[in-house]
Amino acid sequence: MSSRLLLKRLPRNPGASGALDRLRWSRFLDIISSLGSRRGQSSGSPTHWNQVVSEAEKIVGYPTSFMSLRCLLSDELSNIAMQVRKLVGTQHPLLTTARGLVHDSRNNLQLRGLVVLLISKAAGPSSVNAACQDYDMVSGIYSCQRSLAEITEVIHTALLVHRGIVNLNELQSSDGPLKDMQFGNKIAILSGDFLLANACSGLALLQNSKVVELIANALMDLVQGVYRENSTSAKENDITDDIGISAWKEQTFLSHGALLAKSCQAAMELAKHDAEVQDMAFQYGKHMAMSHKINSDLQPFIKEKTNDAMTFNLNSAPVVLHQEFLGRDLWIKQIAEAKENGRLNYAKLRETIKAGKGVTSAIDLCRYHGNKALVALESFPPSEARSALENIVFAVTRFS
Repeated sequence: MSSRLLLKRLPRNPGASGALDRLRWSRFLDIISSLGSRRGQSSGSPTHWNQVVSEAEKIVGYPTSFMSLRCLLSDELSNIAMQVRKLVGTQHPLLTTARGLVHDSRNNLQLRGLVVLLISKAAGPSSVNAACQDYDMVSGIYSCQRSLAEITEVIHTALLVHRGIVNLNELQSSDGPLKDMQFGNKIAILSGDFLLANACSGLALLQNSKVVELIANALMDLVQGVYRENSTSAKENDITDDIGISAWKEQTFLSHGALLAKSCQAAMELAKHDAEVQDMAFQYGKHMAMSHKINSDLQPFIKEKTNDAMTFNLNSAPVVLHQEFLGRDLWIKQIAEAKENGRLNYAKLRETIKAGKGVTSAIDLCRYHGNKALVALESFPPSEARSALENIVFAVTRFS
């Protein structure tokens, strides 16, 4: 998608401030578009997933594609984007993240905010909505709930940026000069912190202590989950981790499910829904995020065309399940057999895993969490918003 088309989709703000925002946005797009070639862009007809997201965006009143980027209209982040230009020619992950913010073809970056908006509309106003009487309602969603959706997206984007920090001790000559990679790390830390600061500021403006507590707990969960992931991935090459599926679920909820689950619950709290409705929203967010993560883990094993050099996480759901079925000793043996000249041949190991029960079990687990999400939705009245939430589940649990 070109920068001009993206600019046309930007919600127009009235007055001079809107014109200034559009000017800054145009400049930011030009900067990001210049950061080398665009990787992973899709062509041809939209996929089923894209259609589901597109229809859902219409239901909530406006496209969510720019929610996580509104704060990027500030001069501070425009300046950071200009600094990122210096990383062109390196393999620093911050470049991929920056491109993905604008050119992500699967809209995964905006999923969390979209779900928060949809579940807000599906629940509707509560009988006790005194706390929201000062907020406008557009398309069945309070403005405070829209703000929460944007905050959720900003937090997720900040996490993506922070995940792009490179372990300088593992650098290869092809990654880029050490000085450039160190510079990239500094920019990733500063820009991620900037986004988090904006999110915290917006959170305080909601003036709801329970919502602040929920999102603060979600942030704590995120940090704990990422710390666990980094601890296990650091040992990945030695295959010393014995992570089971129960530990995998706990870790995945912390790093991928807690933010969406607690944001959905917070959206219900903002509309003053009772504890039961809040719990159902939490359950939908939790199980939707889990099924989405498993679907992502499955992609290297179910894609029709897979690059032989493509690596995958040895602690992803299909691999963990494969290891559990196989037993620790046989798994270590398979790892040894898949090594060539001391390096792991991922193509060979992928075929070995596909021949076992791990992939089919991961598909079953994905559908299990999808069904749990659908059960949680049954407590909400039938509506187009609820149907859109159901379609999102169907999209991530449908496998050819």
